[in-house]
Amino acid sequence: MIQIKQQALVREAMLPVSNGMKKIVTIGGGTGSYTVLRGLKEFPLDITAVVSMFDSGGSTGRLRDEFGVLPPGDIRRCLVALSDGARAEILRDLFNFRFENGNSLKGHSFGNLLLVALSSIYGSDIEGIRKASELLHLKGKVLPVSLDKADLHAILEDGTEIVGETNIDIPQHDGNLRIKRLFLEPEARLFEETDKTIRTADFIILGPGDPYSSVIPNLLVTGMKEALQESRGKKILISNLMSEWGETHDFSASDIAREMLAYSGLSKFDYIICNTAPMDAKLIAAYEKERKHPIQCDDALATCTTHLITGDFFSEADIARHDSAKIAKVIAAL
Repeated sequence: MIQIKQQALVREAMLPVSNGMKKIVTIGGGTGSYTVLRGLKEFPLDITAVVSMFDSGGSTGRLRDEFGVLPPGDIRRCLVALSDGARAEILRDLFNFRFENGNSLKGHSFGNLLLVALSSIYGSDIEGIRKASELLHLKGKVLPVSLDKADLHAILEDGTEIVGETNIDIPQHDGNLRIKRLFLEPEARLFEETDKTIRTADFIILGPGDPYSSVIPNLLVTGMKEALQESRGKKILISNLMSEWGETHDFSASDIAREMLAYSGLSKFDYIICNTAPMDAKLIAAYEKERKHPIQCDDALATCTTHLITGDFFSEADIARHDSAKIAKVIAAL
């Protein structure tokens, strides 16, 4: 294992790309993918966001149940993150707008509704995503991990079975219980275009994001393990900043990395990026009220990767979030 200093990589990131744009694939969902993509689009990179299609809560869950569409929420976030051009700010605001009034519209995101409308107009979920991509003038591409409709299931260490992504993400059970097994029912297959994109990527990024509800669901899709194992692209894991009650309670960074390796079928990551910058005590105290704690970059993490990259990747904000620019500079330098 080689430990790489963040400062050296950031200097390299500022150098021009001389042999064409590198193909970067992110795999995940939620705010984690959004944060990484916002930073990456500022560099000369060929970016594709592969997004989980198994969300079941909030506006996304309601639209999924009512219209039989693929969940649009995480797709919308990635589309917004990669939007570019003169109208990008207005379109981002529009896509992110959430209705606060009205019996039928309350809680729905405009972007989610637009994706459902585009899917209906153009005949399929994937065509709806493509048309939304044209509208937002993306600097990159967004692909669903699968076009198949499936539900996420979790088996806890006491044998309890939890059904539905939102019930894992917002646990109604004892959050101290660890998840022993995660699976999809019915089976979902890897989307053909996504398969090809992963196999031809130069770099494949997993995380950050809630492992069991945002990132690992992508790895459960039939064909994903084979695509990852057969791809020559370097595999990168971005370690989480905070634990999640009901998912990674009392986890260290190496616990998360080992789970990712187990579900991906990989023996080791090429790079793991782990924040070692301290957080403000008041911020930590605020998260403790939600039973969330900083993820420690422990010594065992070195056994999960060839190169461990540590440093300050924390955003100076009132929430625990990675800094888009810091993360992107390091990835671009690789």
